[in-house]
Amino acid sequence: MSKTSTRSSAARRNAEALLSKTQKREATFKLDQEREHEAMALKTARLRELRLAKEAEDEKLKAAAPPSAPRAVKPRRSKQT
Repeated sequence: MSKTSTRSSAARRNAEALLSKTQKREATFKLDQEREHEAMALKTARLRELRLAKEAEDEKLKAAAPPSAPRAVKPRRSKQT
């Protein structure tokens, strides 16, 4: 009976070691995923701020610029065939 219990305890230790390794790998993967998500969120926020600042600057320049004169409308000529 001791052989059977030794084998089962060895199998249990191997299974627990494998499970522990798998859980550690999953935890590392989830942590990496969270870091990538946070980095993407920060990048998106920074780009949004830059875009909004550019749009505000464009609006300010557009408001300060004198209105342009309307373009003269040329009459269209029909094609001669």
